[in-house]
Amino acid sequence: MPSDAVLYQAAALCLTYPDDDFVARLPLLREAAPQLRSFTDHAAVTPQRELAAHYVRVFDLKSRHSLYLSRWRDGDTRRRGMSMGRFKDVYREHGLEFSGEERPDFLPAVLELTARTGDTALLTGHRGALEQLRSRLTAYGTPYAGVLDAVCATLPTSSGGARS
Repeated sequence: MPSDAVLYQAAALCLTYPDDDFVARLPLLREAAPQLRSFTDHAAVTPQRELAAHYVRVFDLKSRHSLYLSRWRDGDTRRRGMSMGRFKDVYREHGLEFSGEERPDFLPAVLELTARTGDTALLTGHRGALEQLRSRLTAYGTPYAGVLDAVCATLPTSSGGARS
């Protein structure tokens, strides 16, 4: 797995709810992805209950920190359904069917797809959304901003793609 692939997989795990599996994998994440060290160091010294409460505060569906990429571009409009179809098409192009509990535009799922396939098209196509999310997480003062910093640092720059 190339180093960006390891980073994308580790970032996917860091951006999911911090359950027992996350805590068990934390030493491996710290070792495998030094780009995420600020987040993983924070997570290593923070009690799991506190991590979980913070995750819910930061990424609650009503928050301005949505991990659903199509929401940044399409909001809650009908176009979002078309966007979901495009996400599913990318999974199928790589011989994968999206069957997770989450929707296909969930950032950790997109990061995992990117790690497995090396195809950064969904990430680069939503670079504007990632930058806006990164900016809002930074302004909020959450360690999750470091995860987005690391992911965005791997992508070519582009303009547009995000809604306010």
